[in-house]
Formats: sequence, C-alpha cells, structure tokens
Amino acid sequence: MTIKDIKDRNLLLFECISGSRAFGLSTPQSDTDIKGVYYLPKEMFFGLEYIPQISNESNDEVYYEIGRFVELLIKNNPNIVEILASSDDCILYKHPIMDRLTIEMVLSKLCKDTFGGYALSQIRKARGLKKKIVNPIPKARKTILDFCYITEGYSSVKAKKWLAKKEFRQENCGLSKVPHAKDLYALFHDENISYRGIMNKKLANEVSVSSIPTGEKEVGYLFFNKDSYSSYCKEYAEYWEWVDKRNEDRYSLNKSHGHDYDAKNMMHTIRLLQVALEIVRDRKFDVKRKNREELLSIKKGELNYESVLELADNLMKEIEKETIKSNLPDKPDYKKMENILIGMREELYKN
Repeated sequence: MTIKDIKDRNLLLFECISGSRAFGLSTPQSDTDIKGVYYLPKEMFFGLEYIPQISNESNDEVYYEIGRFVELLIKNNPNIVEILASSDDCILYKHPIMDRLTIEMVLSKLCKDTFGGYALSQIRKARGLKKKIVNPIPKARKTILDFCYITEGYSSVKAKKWLAKKEFRQENCGLSKVPHAKDLYALFHDENISYRGIMNKKLANEVSVSSIPTGEKEVGYLFFNKDSYSSYCKEYAEYWEWVDKRNEDRYSLNKSHGHDYDAKNMMHTIRLLQVALEIVRDRKFDVKRKNREELLSIKKGELNYESVLELADNLMKEIEKETIKSNLPDKPDYKKMENILIGMREELYKN
C-alpha cells in the first residue's frame, strides 16, 4: 500500500505540514515535510496485512495507521504529539472522527523524558559531528604495523621506527606468541627464512604468527596494541561512512559558521527542551515557536557551542524543577485512550 492508495481509497484521517514549516522556523531552503494518519481496510486490519506506517522514498512524507498513532501518543512520542498539536494553518485535512483525540488527554509528565531524551540524543549527535569536523580521519587507512611496539629496556618504540633503524623489512620478520602474555610476541628476523611477516596483508586484522626453526634467536619482543587498533578501525569506518552520506550543504554551513558543531541539530535540541518546559509548566504545547529569531540564530551558528550547551543545561534543570511541581498526570490514561481507539474503529468499520 502507498500514500496514493490511502488517499484514493478514502482511508485518510488526518494530514498536516510538519517539521520546520510547522515550527515557524522554515527558510527558503527548507523542505516541506508531511505527516498523516490513516486506517486500513477492514480485511487488512483483521487479516494478516497490518501496515503500521507508510512513507515515501525520501521519508519526508510519513503516515501512521490509527492504532500505531494512538500507541505512540500514549508513549508521548515527540513527533506524534506534534502531529496532534498541529496549528490550524498547517492542517491539510482532518476527518471529524479525529476530534475524539485531543492534546489535553495526551500531555503528561512523561514528556519530560521523551522530549528531553530526544533532545539529549541531539546533543550527542552534535558532539559526534563536532568530533568528526575537528578531527578528520585521513583517507589512507592505518595498518597493524602502526599499532605495534618493540620493547627496549623499560620502554618501547614504534615498530616502524625500530624496523627502519635496523633496516629490517617487516616481510622478513617472524613472530612467535609469548605464552601467558596478551598480545606479546618474540620477534625473529632472517632474510633467508620464509617467515610470514608481522602482517601478511595490508588490511589484516591480526598479526601473523610464523613457524620458527629450532635454534633461532629472537631479535626483540613486539607488542600489538590490538584494542587500540580495533577502536581505530571502528572510528575509521564510521567517519568515512559519515563522509559518504553527509549533506554537503549542511556540512558547509556548519564549517562556515566557525564553531564546528551541527547547528541545526542544536537548534532543535533547544526547541524540544523549551517545548518540554512549557508542557510541564503550562500544560500546553504550541508547535509554532514564538522565538523564531532566537532559534534561527542558533541554527546560523551565532552562539558558540559551549553557550548552547549551557542554555540546554539550564533548560533541563528548569524542566526537572517544574515537573516536580506540575499537576499533569504521570502518563496518559491508557484505558481511556484504548476505549477511544476502539470506538473510532467501530465507527470506521461499521459499514
């Protein structure tokens, strides 16, 4: 089933503009995101073809089956609560049956954790991008040899430096595991013996162990920092996957404002925290933000990273304080919401 099928078969219950345009934070470059709610034909709902969610290829149009929609409302999912709280100018279609669901029956202290938790995930995301921008990883991938060290007395030197000083080639080296010593190897060298080398291929994940002829004398001991190598490989893969998938226009904006953080994510972090504060303090949720200029200034990078984090920290403290005083319910009334859903389904399927 597609979004077109939902509309062609008159299964649409609700449709609205969402995202930056709904928040009052759109710019000429902003996309138009659409969210919606539908119900399934009776045979699909009672049969084996239940479809909880449908979206287009770019995922900027997402529609939820009414049961899934109510389930997420009960959990105070920020994206879903935003749909129910849509301002009139952003509602494109509303079936009369949707009037049975109101924002007042949904808002609860649970929003502190769901909106705040989502905001914290945005902070982690922004920090991750800051790390990637400030500390780019070279395309030339390091090898095992970059994480190997040769012991010298009470110290150690990098294996590459040691090999160069000795004029040894790693291919002419043989390793033998030292018993009961993690990642420590006796190192042998002989150009006339077919050793396997310290690594037998450039992108090996383990050092190579050779068969050592009887009577051969080690020339040193090699330590392979395997944990550090594994961490590097993970960071390398994550960084270059991010490079391949990043939005170049957004990346250029983040670089141009000079503060090296994902300014758009941080804008939404502050927005979410401000919304959470209003919910627990004022028992209301205005999707369209009244402080457009303040939020857009964050998006433009006019505040440094530390200032935005301080603002977020202060908001979280305020949210905690107001939640304690709030007379909102701890969570939405599950049974009441379930009964409303049952009544909606009975009405929709009665014919």
